[in-house]
Amino acid sequence: MYQKLIIVGNLGGGPELRYTPSGQAVTNFSVATSETWTDATGQRQERTVWWRISVFGKQAEICNTYLQKGRRVLVEGRLNSDPETGAPRLWKGQDGTIRSSFDVTAVNVRFMGGRNDGNGSPARTDSPKEELPAEVEEMPF
Repeated sequence: MYQKLIIVGNLGGGPELRYTPSGQAVTNFSVATSETWTDATGQRQERTVWWRISVFGKQAEICNTYLQKGRRVLVEGRLNSDPETGAPRLWKGQDGTIRSSFDVTAVNVRFMGGRNDGNGSPARTDSPKEELPAEVEEMPF
């Protein structure tokens, strides 16, 4: 079986780089995706979903160097489900409420937008060399 998840959104904060005991680089960052619509009463509604992204190896180091809060990215990867339930990972917040988390292991991260996307400071737009999937090139944004 095979799964592939494609997320296009904005970084919610700066990436965090760490190394595994074996020396492999791992960068974690969060990405927000939003959808807006008008409900039956004519009110504008918006829903934001947060994704926790993990990137490994050389690509992790590149993401840590060039990504910044607010930067638009395209992430291709796989969804990591809770091993017990098969659903998103569940955890208890500090206030005691049950929360869920969408954890993604990235296979490819593409930097999108202009050189000054994000918090206004210039960023290099190079990314790992791979063509965008046809379905992404046709997205209306």
